[in-house]
This record gives sequence, C-alpha cells and structure tokens, in this order.
Amino acid sequence: MFLHILAHNLKYRVVHFNYCRSMETISRQFKNILQAIMKVSKEYLKFHDYNLEGSVENKWRWFKNSIGALDGIHIPVTVVVEDRPRYRNRKGDISTNVLGVCGLDLRFIYVLSGWEGSAGDFQVLRDVLRNQNCLHIPNGKYFLVDVGYTNGLGFTNNIGDEVTNIQATEEWTRIRDTLAMNMFATYQIRRNFD
Repeated sequence: MFLHILAHNLKYRVVHFNYCRSMETISRQFKNILQAIMKVSKEYLKFHDYNLEGSVENKWRWFKNSIGALDGIHIPVTVVVEDRPRYRNRKGDISTNVLGVCGLDLRFIYVLSGWEGSAGDFQVLRDVLRNQNCLHIPNGKYFLVDVGYTNGLGFTNNIGDEVTNIQATEEWTRIRDTLAMNMFATYQIRRNFD
C-alpha cells in the first residue's frame, strides 16, 4: 500500500476501496512505514556536494548571507474523531502542519512533521528552535521566510532593503503584457454585458 500511494500519488480514500482497509488503518501504517524508512535513510541515501557557481550564484546575490528558505505546508490526514478538532486547520480541513527547510541548493536540510493542523507556522518553528536536535543558524546568516513567521534573529521575511535593483527579463515582460491585455479584454467584455 505504501509504495502504491507514493508511486501513483493516491489518496487514502482510493486505497481504502482497493485494499478494503479503513482510512485510519492506512494512515497509521503509512506513517509507521515512513518513519521506519526515515530511520534507515541515512544508511542508504548519499548526497553529492553541490556548489553554487556562475549564473546560479548570480541569482542568489540579492540574498546575501541567506542560507536557505523555510515554510510550512498542510498535508491532509485521517485521524480519529476525537482528534479532529486539533487537526482542523484555518480552512476547515483536517491536516498536519509540516515545516520544511531547504538550503540554497534546493535540498531539504530539515523537516518536522506531526504538528496538528490548528498549530500556527510560528508555533511549529518555535518548537524546532527549542528541540535538542534543533535547526542550526550560524551567526550573521538567516533563512528566508514568508509572512507567517515573524522577523527575528536568523529569519527574515523583509528583503526590501537588500534588493536595490531588479532586472526584468524579456520573458517576464512578455508574460506581464499578455496578462495585462487579457485582464483588460475581460474587463471590457464584462462592462459591455452589465
């Protein structure tokens, strides 16, 4: 079931019908197998060193002293009825809040899963910083974050002071102009029908 879900990006509901197991059982077993794989992953996964060079390095010049980015994502889960209020997120869905941290090479540095969907992004980050196996942030460096996190030592969601010049590419100019023309055409059509 685990491989079937991963290989075909299936929802538990689909697997529930194919394997005649409850969605709670599928969710629990999926989590158990995933945790087991994570424990042995260090023995079987080997990453190659990655260096930022040339044009890729040029893209990161706006984020001097940045060591990566972090953000949270809500992943739908199936939980027992008693736990549903804790796992209900602000959109009303039952989910778990997962924090992911990537380095400049776009590889995951740190992942924390298992928080209830009702937990806010900053609450999850605070837990990461308090853990014994916490995320290390060198002095003078920071992670880029979105507005769900407050600015603080090692985190910033305000890069406006560091970006002094943005160059528009021809592709972006073409996309922007096309979008503007489509929006104006839609506006004219709606105005004529009203």
